[in-house]
Amino acid sequence: MASSKEYLAFVLDQVSGLSARSMMGEYVLYYDGKVVGGIYDNRLLVKVTPSSAMLLNNAPRELPYDGAKEMLLITDIENRELLKNLFEAMYNELPERKRKV
Repeated sequence: MASSKEYLAFVLDQVSGLSARSMMGEYVLYYDGKVVGGIYDNRLLVKVTPSSAMLLNNAPRELPYDGAKEMLLITDIENRELLKNLFEAMYNELPERKRKV
């Protein structure tokens, strides 16, 4: 099931600096240029980093699609402060975006 544009718009509205790129009906999420997670089947999933694991210590781990690494499911997508703090904490733990040559 592809994610809806309405769900994407709602998530993007929650945190400034968050952007998305469409990939096969789903969306990869970027925070200030770094991949932080994605929207898969209308679920907000973020990469597992030391900060995300600590801030979301009770979050279920789910697969965005078959063969992918586990990600953390964010169930409280209306909590803007949590999302902002989460993405800011994750930022330095994530690699720089790869540039196409």
